[in-house]
Amino acid sequence: MEIFIINLIGATLRVSTPILLAAIGETYAERAGILNLGIEGTMFFGAFIGFFVADKSGSLWLGFLVAVLSGVVFGLLMALLTVTLGVNQHVSGLGITMLCTGLSLFAFRLNYGGRSIPPSIESFQQLAPFKNIPWLNTLTEQYLLTYVAFLVIVPLAWWLLYRTSFGLKIRSVGENPEAADAAGVNVFAVRYAALAIGGGLMAAGGAFLSLAQLGAFTHGIIAGRGWVAIAIVIFGNWNPVRAMWGALIFGGTSALQLRLQTMGLQLPIPYETFLALPYIVTIIALVLAGRNASYPAALLKPYRRE
Repeated sequence: MEIFIINLIGATLRVSTPILLAAIGETYAERAGILNLGIEGTMFFGAFIGFFVADKSGSLWLGFLVAVLSGVVFGLLMALLTVTLGVNQHVSGLGITMLCTGLSLFAFRLNYGGRSIPPSIESFQQLAPFKNIPWLNTLTEQYLLTYVAFLVIVPLAWWLLYRTSFGLKIRSVGENPEAADAAGVNVFAVRYAALAIGGGLMAAGGAFLSLAQLGAFTHGIIAGRGWVAIAIVIFGNWNPVRAMWGALIFGGTSALQLRLQTMGLQLPIPYETFLALPYIVTIIALVLAGRNASYPAALLKPYRRE
């Protein structure tokens, strides 16, 4: 039983990583007052372009870097549409998701054709800092990106949002852009920056799947994780640390259902129930936490300078 729990915790951290990266990226965007529904497509494109560049160049880190940069570009595109042009945020985000998905699938078919076996690459290797201590090694045998996500990205996001003037500007333009503008804050520049950072993190989450966790790219690689990340942001009340706990809940449920399936338990329920379990748990958690959620006051509201 102890081995099962330790393995489950280790798997939870790995499965939670892409959701966490995307959720932190969405937190930046929504704290600035922009709902980025392009998250699913940005993750999908990040997964593809990261895999493609790594496959052609032989460098996983180059693939990851290009994926992050692509996310920044689509974040800036979202900013152009919603901040500069004032287009409806729902329409803009869904349009970017469809654009990213379409571009990725077209480029994938163009370069890899209709292979019966999906192309694969040698993925990132897991770090094993405690090889001489089996149970601790099982727990800490993680990808470098997982360590970075939990030990760097989350604390850095919390510090930036709550302990720096830049974070104060992000939160102020998300709550009252008129007052922020009157105080001398460049609302447009701050929102552009928040969406660029958020887009990069979203694409990093997608690239983690193709370059680390799977070492391959498939059409269903994201599987709704972007939408789950948005739910986790609400669950976390737009706080990076609380969003981390939401990602762990989803990741833990996903890891648990995978292990229950591999154990071969003869349960009188279809296996699709196991696949749906993480999403059901996420919905329940969202319903329970969403009633007390305090949305950024300017979320979804375009700002026009008088």
